[in-house]
Amino acid sequence: MPIFEILADPTRRRVLDLLLEEEHTVNELVDALGMNQPAVSKQLRILRDAGLVQSRIDAQRRVYTLSPAPLAEADAWLTPYRRFWRGRLASLQRHLASDS
Repeated sequence: MPIFEILADPTRRRVLDLLLEEEHTVNELVDALGMNQPAVSKQLRILRDAGLVQSRIDAQRRVYTLSPAPLAEADAWLTPYRRFWRGRLASLQRHLASDS
């Protein structure tokens, strides 16, 4: 599944946001997302298959952490668009400052 298709899903983005803060067990993610365990596990499997998260076993729990390397692909693709928006935002800032 392409990275942007994976990131298009709001639930998967929320999982990544939570893992950005700290590692979580499946049950912690279930509680934070307000979803059932099979639904969360499905999203985690998609993220794991894409390389965006890693899991490890800790006793009887599976703990998930963020693996941001695949996001570099998306970041590289967005780079030229940032230059576009940077110029547009600078123009907007100048326009707003001239109205003051």
